[in-house]
Amino acid sequence: MATLLKLQNTVLEMIATGARPEDTIDRLCLDVEQIVPGIVCSVLRIDANGRIRPLSAPSLPASFSQAIDGVEIGAESGSCGTAAFLKIPVAVTDIARDPRWAAFKEGPLAVGLKACWSSPIINGEGRVVATFAFYYHQKRGPSLLERKIVDTCIHLCMIALERQEQIDHCQALIFTDALTGLPNRAAFEAAIANFDAQACADWGLVLVDIDNLKVTNDTFGHAAGDDLIATVAGRIAAVCGQADAFRLGGDEFAIIVKGMDARDISGFGAELLAALKIPAQCNGCSIFPSATLGGALMGDSGHDLEKWRQNADFALYHAKEIKRGEFLLYVAGLGTTLTQRFRAIHDVSLALLEDRLTPYYQPIVRLDTGDIVGFEALCRIRTPSGEIIAAANFHEATKDARVASDLTGRMLSKIAADVRRWLDLGIPFQHVGINVSAADFRGGRLEERLCSAFHKANVPLKHVILEVTESVYLGGRDHVVADEIKDLRSKGLLVALDDFGTGFASLTHLLSVPVDIIKIDKSFVDRLMPDDAGTAIIEGLIGIARKLGIRVVAEGIETAGQAHELLRLGCMIGQGYHYSRAVDQDAATNLLLTRGQRLPGERQGTKPQPRHFDAGNRRAS
Repeated sequence: MATLLKLQNTVLEMIATGARPEDTIDRLCLDVEQIVPGIVCSVLRIDANGRIRPLSAPSLPASFSQAIDGVEIGAESGSCGTAAFLKIPVAVTDIARDPRWAAFKEGPLAVGLKACWSSPIINGEGRVVATFAFYYHQKRGPSLLERKIVDTCIHLCMIALERQEQIDHCQALIFTDALTGLPNRAAFEAAIANFDAQACADWGLVLVDIDNLKVTNDTFGHAAGDDLIATVAGRIAAVCGQADAFRLGGDEFAIIVKGMDARDISGFGAELLAALKIPAQCNGCSIFPSATLGGALMGDSGHDLEKWRQNADFALYHAKEIKRGEFLLYVAGLGTTLTQRFRAIHDVSLALLEDRLTPYYQPIVRLDTGDIVGFEALCRIRTPSGEIIAAANFHEATKDARVASDLTGRMLSKIAADVRRWLDLGIPFQHVGINVSAADFRGGRLEERLCSAFHKANVPLKHVILEVTESVYLGGRDHVVADEIKDLRSKGLLVALDDFGTGFASLTHLLSVPVDIIKIDKSFVDRLMPDDAGTAIIEGLIGIARKLGIRVVAEGIETAGQAHELLRLGCMIGQGYHYSRAVDQDAATNLLLTRGQRLPGERQGTKPQPRHFDAGNRRAS
């Protein structure tokens, strides 16, 4: 009994100090074999599917355990498989002749084992989780002492296995996403921490971002949003296997794909997108799921795990900007572009915080007289040292919706304040053109923000020209943009289509979107010379615009020859370095005082009368 007490204390101490169950039960088996000479111990685990999984048999050959791994328990599955099946101890005194051992006897007989007694280990729920067996070199059954020893061993094994089950359950909670059942971010971090980057050269990482989850939550409720996440998770797992998919949190998933090149991973992305796009019922609502995917191959990441992840992030970020709803694979140089964008976003955000954003104004003039009829407002940033930075140097930042919105809001308030000063001075002023982006329309509050800024400054909207590029219309929401533009025009402002002729569907947009002015892109003005196609295109555009009642402004005029040729073609209004670069508010005020267009008979210092470009663009009245 003292020997059993010592055995029990040894095993319990191992369990208490966190030893692995395999190590603890190995020690138990070896100590019991010392207590009972001539026996060999074996402990088998029984999995949830009723199959045998070797756990401990330190004195048996590895081939013995391997031969029975995965065997289904049953009435003729040896001593252990039968004991687990019947939930009672099973003693076989002659392995060679017992039918329960017919399919498995070669293993034990080959090492001189002739008998086996096995007892089931049953947990508190009544399920057999393991078996404890004695093998004998003689044809015999258990003695009374051996029965007492096995009772103790079964109890100790149960404690060790239950402790491990508790640990496994806690690990599952730590590493499993409760909503989807997929491994979570912690599991993903643990998985890739153990990767051998050199051995995983043909592995890929695909990041999945559910599109418009917030819209689903706001429209149908969070229960529908949770159902959408779970649906997407199930479809991802069905395509790639649950073990290789992870929910990183919110609307983002990660998938590890193996043995793929660029073509393979692109094909996988297309297959996954097709599966995700199938309509789904989410909390009783019909939803059409959509997702954006970004991927990277380990081989393209220099076998660097951190760079591999970063490249996949770059690809996903870029895909959300330019290919939403599609798959984009990382290519060399993409990271540089996005790094530049992040730096630009940081610089612009800091400039906004420190109020270093300022509008500059480029004059728009009559080509026949050189009189200024308006301005185009251009965003500039003043560095802490006083240097002025043009918008081209931080254009990447405007691709971020938040930054673009903040820039527009700040520009609107500053431009409105400048216009108010000009009106108060009574100097000739007609219009200011303000550039807005697709992000401003996507925000859904452009009209409210614009009207609020100019109303606060007490500036009528008839002094505003909203300048938009064709990219605003190429996002699949043409009708939404058109409706918002109609609402804005009804309040008195004008709309100009900027960079006209450089997009994909300019003439189509002239028919579908209400505009007052088209601005011919500098690339056409640069080619103004005899027999050049650019001249013919400009002449044609001017003719089309005249018939549609749309006014024309030529951009990028740099020489007197270009101005003369534009006049000859019938274009009366333009802007460019030939007349003036963009200038600050003080310089713009001086330009208006000296070159601002006045009505016939209007004297210096008198309050100007409202006037607008006429429909034919041949005069300002």
